[in-house]
Amino acid sequence: MNNGLKITAFAAALAATFGTAYGVGKGADPLVSTGAHAPKQHSGHGATGRDGAAEHGPGGLQISEGGYTLALDTPAVAAGGRTGIRFAIEDDAGRKVTAFRREHGKELHFILASRDLTEYRHLHPVRATDGTWSTSVDLPKAGDYRVFADFTPAVEGAENLTLGADLPVSGAYRPAAPPVARTTAEVEDYRVALGGELRAGRESELELTISRNGKPVTDLQPYLGAYGHLVALRSGDLAYLHVHPNDGGPGPAVSFTATAPSAGTYRLFLDFQHEGKVRTAAFTVEVEPSVRTPTGANSEHQH
Repeated sequence: MNNGLKITAFAAALAATFGTAYGVGKGADPLVSTGAHAPKQHSGHGATGRDGAAEHGPGGLQISEGGYTLALDTPAVAAGGRTGIRFAIEDDAGRKVTAFRREHGKELHFILASRDLTEYRHLHPVRATDGTWSTSVDLPKAGDYRVFADFTPAVEGAENLTLGADLPVSGAYRPAAPPVARTTAEVEDYRVALGGELRAGRESELELTISRNGKPVTDLQPYLGAYGHLVALRSGDLAYLHVHPNDGGPGPAVSFTATAPSAGTYRLFLDFQHEGKVRTAAFTVEVEPSVRTPTGANSEHQH
């Protein structure tokens, strides 16, 4: 049975930032990095802020949702060198949450990505008994970043939430466009080929085939319960999409069923594990507008 998750529509705007420096800090050389696996991502729900007013928006683009808030204790970090990040999940009374349901082996999944989509990390924070989470990261490139916390409170009837917050990284800053669209990606001595087409408003299958030094990889290892994890971030607003793979064996192909919320440029990150190490292959994909047919025809419409 295919268990691909449909991706809901997102809407937000990003103001472009130009300049030679971002905040105050050391300069850094450009670096395209790869992270580890990405967590399960759910579509947004109607949210309620601390003032009790109803909010509506997609998961990952809101700092507060469903009575919970991502309280980022680290307002900014400097580029160059390892630095710590501290945060907490707070309820609508401002209390730190200390009980979470485990999903894919973790109580909480924490993703960090740069607005230009050249930096992507999945971090593994540690929770203190008082509910404060902490982790460290090395970000050699300055700019505007977004962090995502994916979790489910351990209370009856609680739904999975993904909250997001901005994290400025100071240092020498050079705005960059996403890498050009390609159907192959290389990480270390692995090559990943992307087959299929991500479509706006229509479900489609993506197949990623992994080889190493020209030979198919047929012994992928499960990582947190799956042979692969796929995350897509939409250029501009960083709308956050995640799907799980369809049923299949340990390679060389891993397939996913997904629906893009709209036309636009997306950056795809495939996480896979082989020989005990998690690697990430990244792709840029251009999604064309959906084609609408006249009323009464056999048309495919947006979900």
